[in-house]
Amino acid sequence: MKSELLGHKAPLLSVSDWVQGDPVNFDQLIGRVVLVEVFQVNCPGCFLYSLPTATKLHQRYVDQGLSVLGVATAFEDFDKNTLENLTRLAETGAVVGETLQMLTRHGLLIDGQLSYQIPFPLGMDRLQKCGNEVTQTDIDDFIHSRIPDFSLQSETYQQQIRERVEQYLHHLIYRAETFERFELKGTPSHILVDKQGILRDCAFGDYPDLEARIVGLLKE
Repeated sequence: MKSELLGHKAPLLSVSDWVQGDPVNFDQLIGRVVLVEVFQVNCPGCFLYSLPTATKLHQRYVDQGLSVLGVATAFEDFDKNTLENLTRLAETGAVVGETLQMLTRHGLLIDGQLSYQIPFPLGMDRLQKCGNEVTQTDIDDFIHSRIPDFSLQSETYQQQIRERVEQYLHHLIYRAETFERFELKGTPSHILVDKQGILRDCAFGDYPDLEARIVGLLKE
């Protein structure tokens, strides 16, 4: 089931700090197609696939009307998915944690740093400190934004999911505004906004048709 956000004006990104490039948002990019790559610093898959792909797309289509933005978020590993580590990444190409381990195993680093410079603006998702109380409404909202057919599942399944979500929310230290604003399910996620500022796609994980979708939007 597609998000109810699709086909409507895209919510603005909520970024606390831009560590590379000038502050920018969808309302300033009308007339251009916008791809936002949402990643975590401690996310190996983001650096193995998502960010290299976004870099290539930027290089191929920036002069044809594509703007690529990177937003680093945090919904786990709050000690590693930090503004400090994002800043270090932007300034030196240094990576940390599981990303460092995985890229090292694949021989993709030079002296512990990326072999390429991320060429587009990079910002940090705005994080809000969580309270200790988790309400039933919090649990329901979290579930229904991610499992649209939840009410059709068995009672046993529903109870298991409720318990897992409650445990997850209790362990949250921060809530990331852009991550929640777009109802994202994880990283990497890809947000596509057309020339009129309309949200056209919001996808999690592998996106083999991403370039084709961008080319199509550039032609509109």
